[in-house]
Amino acid sequence: MDNLLSGLGKFGLDENVANNIFQDENVTVKKAEDGTTVKEIAAPKEEDFLLLKSIRCPVCDGVFRTTMIKSGRAKRKEPDMDLRPRFEYIDTNKYDVASCPHCGYTAIHRYFPHLSTLQMKLIKEGVCAKFKTAPTKPIEEIEVLDYDTAIERYKLALYTTIVKKGQTSEKAYECLKIAWLLRGKIEQLTAEGADKNKDAIEACQKEYDSFYQQAFDGYVKAMSSENYPMSGMDQSTVDLLIAAMAFNLGQYEYSSRFVSSLIVSRTASSNIKNRAHDMKEKIIAKLKK
Repeated sequence: MDNLLSGLGKFGLDENVANNIFQDENVTVKKAEDGTTVKEIAAPKEEDFLLLKSIRCPVCDGVFRTTMIKSGRAKRKEPDMDLRPRFEYIDTNKYDVASCPHCGYTAIHRYFPHLSTLQMKLIKEGVCAKFKTAPTKPIEEIEVLDYDTAIERYKLALYTTIVKKGQTSEKAYECLKIAWLLRGKIEQLTAEGADKNKDAIEACQKEYDSFYQQAFDGYVKAMSSENYPMSGMDQSTVDLLIAAMAFNLGQYEYSSRFVSSLIVSRTASSNIKNRAHDMKEKIIAKLKK
């Protein structure tokens, strides 16, 4: 094959980089002892899915950098029954919060830029004025978060939402995201060794139960007082979420009511209805027991 980049040598560049234009960067070709060629595929690192983005704080007008997920980079897997998103090699939930290192204002990205004048005043008085040190240092490079750090930031976001008197659905969403992170942490601890991490798993489970119940109660309350979309979800999606959460909490009759309405709904998508049918089978199995 002709050298596709021939002629670039005069610029001091390597003309041979085009020999394998479409070679997978994660694939290493090695020779086995018997002389055969073996391809080794290296699992991508978490930082491979991350990027730094500069954003402006609506409270103090300071500009800072935060770590976010590269759009379309992570491969989506089947979500949990309660819609917790899953991706290969990374838990994207960890990177959905922005925390201003200048004033302490913290929020989920969806809500971060949207503040009323009154909410800014409440945050300055109830958050910024009380912080002795910034919740996070200015980020200069991509930051890989562990579960404890991510959960801490979500709790800061929840605290901020309470102070600014945010909507019930916003607080419910933050409680749900914290519960999802705790579920992820439990999975990680279990994979590392359920016996040696027994105490840590029990502590996580207890905290998970509290936040999950708060999230459920919040969404049930928000249904009667807020308009849709709610947390970026239409009514059918919220109904499916509440049905799944009720199921996980052992409230099978309550879950069944939402599932039944989704199955006969004229507005619910086919995907929502399929998930509702699957959940119906699980509810029937539980009720038979």
